[in-house]
Amino acid sequence: MVKYRDILRLHAQNVSQRGIASSCSTSRNTIREVLKRAQEKNISWPFESSWTDHDLQELLFPEKHASSDFRRKPDCEWIHKELARPGVNLALLWDEYALTCRSENAIPYSYRQFCRFYHTYARKTKATMRIKRKPGELLEVDWAGQTMTVNDRLTGEEVPVYIFVAALPCSQYAYVEGCLSMETSQWVAAHVRAFHFFGGTPRIIVPDNLKTGVTKTSRYEPVIHAVYQEMAEHYQTTVIPARVRHPKDKPSAESTVGHISTWIIASLRNQTFFSLQELNEAIQEKRTAFNTKLFQKKKGSRYTAFLEEEQFALVPLPAFPYEIATWKKATVQYDYHILVDHMYYSVPYDYMKCQVDVRVTSTIVEVFYHHFRIASHKKQTGPTGQVVTIMDHMPSDHKKYMTFDANYVLEWGQKAGPSSYTTVQRILASYQVEKQALKACLGLIKLADTYSIDRVENACQRVLMYTPRPTLKSVQTILKTGSDKRPPEAPIEKESKQSTTNPYGFTRGADYYGGKTT
Repeated sequence: MVKYRDILRLHAQNVSQRGIASSCSTSRNTIREVLKRAQEKNISWPFESSWTDHDLQELLFPEKHASSDFRRKPDCEWIHKELARPGVNLALLWDEYALTCRSENAIPYSYRQFCRFYHTYARKTKATMRIKRKPGELLEVDWAGQTMTVNDRLTGEEVPVYIFVAALPCSQYAYVEGCLSMETSQWVAAHVRAFHFFGGTPRIIVPDNLKTGVTKTSRYEPVIHAVYQEMAEHYQTTVIPARVRHPKDKPSAESTVGHISTWIIASLRNQTFFSLQELNEAIQEKRTAFNTKLFQKKKGSRYTAFLEEEQFALVPLPAFPYEIATWKKATVQYDYHILVDHMYYSVPYDYMKCQVDVRVTSTIVEVFYHHFRIASHKKQTGPTGQVVTIMDHMPSDHKKYMTFDANYVLEWGQKAGPSSYTTVQRILASYQVEKQALKACLGLIKLADTYSIDRVENACQRVLMYTPRPTLKSVQTILKTGSDKRPPEAPIEKESKQSTTNPYGFTRGADYYGGKTT
């Protein structure tokens, strides 16, 4: 409350505004406004002693005592829900609240009072406050510094187990599990199980700059591991690593790691485990107790805060979980195949001698060139050295060679004509070995390329008139001599020589030796 009595009294004693401000612990702007209002209301010292500061405020600033019908209290439940949405803050909500009040002839509270109403409401009725962290926005992940162990049943050797920790900053709800290594496959698999534990995915994942997740560290443009980035895209989230040596960028994970070290790792220190599954079952029990433990300074627990404040804001899970894949590089050979895990897979022949990226899962092998998928195969199992070839990946000449069989030449014969089809059938039937017959049929097809299909059809028709067993040679002869151009019914004229009788018997004369008679 402003000390109105003291301000007017000191002003009547000719004390400067600076001195009044120092004495009453009030700003000079407030003192200036009080003196201005007192002059307008014709109120000066001395006045009735029964007047209090509250009475003077009602006289000088009646708008501050407007009835509840004109001053509208903000809807804190609406504010709490709106703060969960991306980009929304208290300043924006107060501006909208003030515009609504003025449009309805109501007096809004100041921004300071607006924030005070909400903070009071959030402290009393909500387990968390949405000021610094929005629900469903972040998931902070990390490896715990301490490790646990699993004993080998046969040798008794202690195998280290690394503890993966994921925490949602808004509700502090945590996921914990043990992994046998800190490799990328284990790191990504732990994320997938964490997403299914939460029942959704956040908008941003904040890890450390560990090598399993970040290929190249950078303050502005870090390079994320290909498998890690692919997993994030599958779940419609993004990875933004914390700055190097800045653990405060993910304080919830760091804090949760400390709690986990005490309430899970330390609490299980006297137990012996012989398998990772057995260890994770014990971790799950401790994790449930940790998440349901009541807060000390506010109502509820991490679990209730997650259900009430954060679960609804998570992005829904995709229809199928992410399948972990490994990425490799390969060079396409001259036979347009690549070697992956001792198996050969075809690639379009246009990419010969190009370096490609290969994505390998348990069931599929995908080939990418400059981030564009150019081939996909079902992963082969069994003996090594198997070759998988797709016909569309082959050059046209190779396709013809692969598809050249009896059906191919018969189909060609049907298209060429009935005589050609009959000729092909009889050539195929005349050889004991199909490859020999196919070679002869290939020669017949080549004749059609050299002459024409019509001429080959006519030649086959003429050959079938002379013999029931046509050969490639007979068709070639007819085409070379041009006999196929003559009508089939026209007989071939032969020059007849007049026979002369020789009275002297068999005598060789000029006709025999090519000379001329005189």
